[in-house]
Amino acid sequence: MTDTPATPATASTTASPVRVRFCPSPTGTPHVGLIRTALFNWAHARHTGGTMVFRVEDTDTQRDSEESYQQLLEALAWLGIDWDEGVETGGPHAPYRQSQRLDVYRDVATRLREHGAVYEAYSTPEEVEARHRAAGRDPKLGYDNFDRDLTGEQVAAFRAEGREPVLRLRMPDEDIVVHDMIRGEIVFRAGSIPDYVVVRANGQPLYTLTNPVDDALMEITHVLRGEDLLSSTPRQIALFRVLVELGFAKYVPEYGHLPYVMGEGNKKLSKRDPESSLFHLKDSGFVPEGLLNYLALLGWSLSADEDVFTVQQLVEHFDVRDVLANPARFDLKKATAINGTHVRRLAPQDFRDRLVPYLQAGGVLGETLDERQQEILDRAAPLVQERMNLLGEAPELLSFLFAAEDEIEVADDARKELKDSAGDVLRAALAALEPLVDWSAAALETALREAIVDGLGIKPRLAFGPVRTAVSGRRISPPLFESLEILGKDSSLTRLRALAAQLG
Repeated sequence: MTDTPATPATASTTASPVRVRFCPSPTGTPHVGLIRTALFNWAHARHTGGTMVFRVEDTDTQRDSEESYQQLLEALAWLGIDWDEGVETGGPHAPYRQSQRLDVYRDVATRLREHGAVYEAYSTPEEVEARHRAAGRDPKLGYDNFDRDLTGEQVAAFRAEGREPVLRLRMPDEDIVVHDMIRGEIVFRAGSIPDYVVVRANGQPLYTLTNPVDDALMEITHVLRGEDLLSSTPRQIALFRVLVELGFAKYVPEYGHLPYVMGEGNKKLSKRDPESSLFHLKDSGFVPEGLLNYLALLGWSLSADEDVFTVQQLVEHFDVRDVLANPARFDLKKATAINGTHVRRLAPQDFRDRLVPYLQAGGVLGETLDERQQEILDRAAPLVQERMNLLGEAPELLSFLFAAEDEIEVADDARKELKDSAGDVLRAALAALEPLVDWSAAALETALREAIVDGLGIKPRLAFGPVRTAVSGRRISPPLFESLEILGKDSSLTRLRALAAQLG
């Protein structure tokens, strides 16, 4: 094996156009940590005018699934994170699924063997541990590089036993320095990282080979990935240096390791945490604009006093060197509040249209809307846009407007709020509204104020609670007088009479 160059070419020294990649394994449902990684790569590519590559690392046949792959596509499409090369799109470095690139990895492994960069290793884990114990070392130190310089006789003896070797990369006997774009200079001392496996005994290439090889052949310039992968970076740099020598790579990419995303109790956010599931957040009513805004805040900010910004502002100002190294905590309350700001920023028609899937999922609307339902939604949407943080709140807020009179059920919390005077309030309301001709919100408010506030002497903040509960079944609803106008006179009076009868 030839000596590796002390200062191999890097993406920055070659001034190559930015090329980043998002390379998930299709296991499980997409989670916020994974999508945050995609977002930062995408933002870096769009900010610099570079290229976003989307490839899929699907060589783990026991864990990878087509369902997860389709969910990844759905998640990125919903959020508007697009890519320039990759799966479903194609490009000059196709194929972009590792399961279709096995011949590539075999060819590279052969060249690495010929070059002397990798070697056959026959030691079993038990033998490695025994050697550590015999030498008085910690048995958990890992591989001891024993097989680096086996003689021909030793190899023949192992083969005679029927052993099949793994292939290990020969780590350089020198410090490896990572110039991390987020964390600064990180030094991994010579000898601290043992030679590692790149190909299993059965010939199956491991992530330790496939990931850097794909980065090399796809000319990736910047690798932005999670902090949990930092320990593998010196291994990848060592391999990259050899790939540069052999002509598989033009340079060693720059690395930036994104901070952990923490959950409740300052524990790393787990895939099993409900708030980590992208589709859980989508189903609860997050809009892409709001979720992207909040995910960007998990390590980056537009400025010290600006938490709310658009995707366009993110692209315009994003600099990966501004990402903080400290762990970022996923705060569902803050995420929800930021989402609410984006909900209120939506154009009225856009907001109205986005409510429909949530009303359908909540059983409020069917697959198609009739003319009356369209009218109700047109008139009701403006009443709730300023009140909602999540689109998933729509069924609770609006279902009473679409329900038949006999479907209104008074919620327990609303019933508990009713005072002894509730029956008198409803009877006064009926007396005021039954003769009313002008069924507009303004006329309704005037009539009810005169009847309840002035007539019964009830304070304004308490006066209309029974009316609200009668028409909506809820303690909280959209603006009352506008809701009565939308329901119409007959429906409104029927509901008032029903609760009045119950109260006696």
